[in-house]
Amino acid sequence: MDNTQALTAAPIAPSPWRPPQLTLRWWPVFLRNLLVWRKLAIPSLIGNIAEPLIWLVAFGYGMGALVGTVSVGGTDVPYILFLASGSICMSAMNAASFEALYSAFSRMHVQKTWDGIMNAPVGLDDIVLAEMLWAAFKAIFTVTAILFVMLGLGISHSPKLLVAWLVLAGVGITFSCIALIFNALAKGYDFFTYYFTLFMTPMMFLSGVFFPLEQLPDVVHAIANWLPLANAVALVRPLFMDQWPEGWAVHALVLAAYTIASFWIALALTRKRFAK
Repeated sequence: MDNTQALTAAPIAPSPWRPPQLTLRWWPVFLRNLLVWRKLAIPSLIGNIAEPLIWLVAFGYGMGALVGTVSVGGTDVPYILFLASGSICMSAMNAASFEALYSAFSRMHVQKTWDGIMNAPVGLDDIVLAEMLWAAFKAIFTVTAILFVMLGLGISHSPKLLVAWLVLAGVGITFSCIALIFNALAKGYDFFTYYFTLFMTPMMFLSGVFFPLEQLPDVVHAIANWLPLANAVALVRPLFMDQWPEGWAVHALVLAAYTIASFWIALALTRKRFAK
């Protein structure tokens, strides 16, 4: 009877899928990451922009000389502009994903930084939010540098690039949330190979970065339209062309849905991991 009463009185563990419990205590965690990274800002910047610029030069100027122009919504645009508007979305995806995977995993699992932070009055939910926003900051830092290079090369001088910059900030947030799901599931760095190989790489080639989506078979085209990177490109590319994107609300809603759902899943999986 006593055992039964003890079991009845035992507290029920809260569900990991409960709504996020967020406070402003995420800011010190974000600031901590910023202060640590500040010493490596320049090498980090060079590393983040080197690859996209190589893609831009090699394909934009090399293949662009062969391709010439690409038709986008009935408008012929130089291939270098077509590629630049897609590759900068890819850069936002890569920068956010890398930070939310390798760097966040190091702080969470290898260095045990998260455990140390939680000894202070900072909850796990705030840490996950801070990591998401930090990865998004790294993404927008990278694309800002690339945008300045593109302006210097004269690829686009559209005043709507400021709007594109805001969209790219949102793209960084979206892919940060997605990557944090895999961060919560990972047992080691090797696990991230699946994410890059099975998710990011196919999406790069199915999202209209290198060629128009209309070139794909109908079934593949229909699937590609729902990929987060494809919706990001659909928003950013017209802005590079000094046009407003058609159906922008749908693309924005798709990205918002990925962001909200991914953050919730990432938070729940991270709670389960730390509850063990």
